[in-house]
Amino acid sequence: MSFSDIFLIVPNPVISGLIWFFVLSALLYFARQPAHKYILAFSRVIHNALRLAANSVKTAELRLQARNREVLLEAGREATERMIEREFERVENTVTHDLAQYPALQRKLSERITRIDEDYQQSTEVPPDPPGWCKVVESVAAVDSNGDAMVAGILKDIHKSMIKAQDRAIKEHRRACMERHNILKRMMPHWRSVKKVLGQVDSNISSILERATKIGRYMHDYEEILRGSDRATRVLSSSAISQFFVSAFVLAIAVGGAMVNFTLIARPMAEMVGGHNFIGTFKVSEISAIVIILVEISMGLFLMESLRITRLFPVIGALNDKLRVRMIWITFGFLFILASVEAGLAFMREILMEDELATSAMLRGDAASAIQATDFAWITTAAQMGLGFILPFALVFVAIPLETFVHSLRTVLGIIGTALLRAVAFGLRLTGNLFRYMGRVLVNLYDLVIFGPLWLENTITGKVSSFKPAAPKHTVNADYQEAA
Repeated sequence: MSFSDIFLIVPNPVISGLIWFFVLSALLYFARQPAHKYILAFSRVIHNALRLAANSVKTAELRLQARNREVLLEAGREATERMIEREFERVENTVTHDLAQYPALQRKLSERITRIDEDYQQSTEVPPDPPGWCKVVESVAAVDSNGDAMVAGILKDIHKSMIKAQDRAIKEHRRACMERHNILKRMMPHWRSVKKVLGQVDSNISSILERATKIGRYMHDYEEILRGSDRATRVLSSSAISQFFVSAFVLAIAVGGAMVNFTLIARPMAEMVGGHNFIGTFKVSEISAIVIILVEISMGLFLMESLRITRLFPVIGALNDKLRVRMIWITFGFLFILASVEAGLAFMREILMEDELATSAMLRGDAASAIQATDFAWITTAAQMGLGFILPFALVFVAIPLETFVHSLRTVLGIIGTALLRAVAFGLRLTGNLFRYMGRVLVNLYDLVIFGPLWLENTITGKVSSFKPAAPKHTVNADYQEAA
């Protein structure tokens, strides 16, 4: 007896199926109201649970957003304070070094102006007084000679004397003009000195005005940051994102430089510590090369912190100037020693490569070409030694993009976390609404299965309603409202 024979009420399977259909339809019809309530209650429970979860995620998003805003404004406030402090230091240096010389400049300017005024007074042209004997000559010239030779000779002598006197007067006038021109010529250096002093004063004043303009702009941004305005938040967010990508790009370049440095010293380190020794799955020589590079980067970080270029370690920045200067020289000394060691390792690497090339050439029987190749090997040797010495100092500047990357990473992660929480809250809310309307869909499907008894019920109630007043129908919406 098969499993299907158990459900056969009559020998005909079609009739048995119809009987089971009517029986199940009747059972489902009588269980219609409880089934509707349970379906709607189940969908409402899931909807409320997902809605509560979405509200919790939304609350977490708002808290994270507020925290990101606080961190962003605090970082912007600190950066703006540093820029304002630096501008005030520059203004102070300008006032101390340049404007402190104003008394000397004023005295020098007064002296130059006095000299110019004296020279100007000396260079003024005073018309000469007419000689006193001109009236006498005029009276004598009015005398009529009447053909007297003596009077004519006297007049001729007077004429010659007048010509000589005129020549002497002209020469004297030219000499006086030349002296005045020389005096004016001596005034030119004083004018140039005055112009130079005034230009220096104008440059100092312009520098101070420019610094004051920058300070005013920074103070405006600082006030907006203290108020926590939306504009300041947007500007700081965009600035943090751009700084994140720029610093990440620079750090990627620094990683490339570190890899080149690792290539230069990994092979000679294998000759020093042994190329067949392993720590786990890593060679000891490679680990030693990586440790040397990391120590160089650490020394670079400490050097930048001691110079107060970066502020990753507040303890170093809080040291007094004496200890800080000592730390600068100590870290620089370590860097110089490590750079010299790397240059020696690069030289050792080139020697090892030359030995391998010479050995390979001898095994091939081509010793002449190996000797010819070694004639120009000093170029690669010098290049490798130069790279080995310069790269440690180049890695010092990794501290600057590293600080920017660390500070901007917090903002970027906060923005990403806020976006993810918002997406999760939207997904939970959407899923809850789907379950809510899915309950209605299941109720309608349930009624679709028992369409026969429902049709019969509607037919009977329609006939009864012709004799009695109409009663309110029990619809799906009524069931949903009753369940709600």
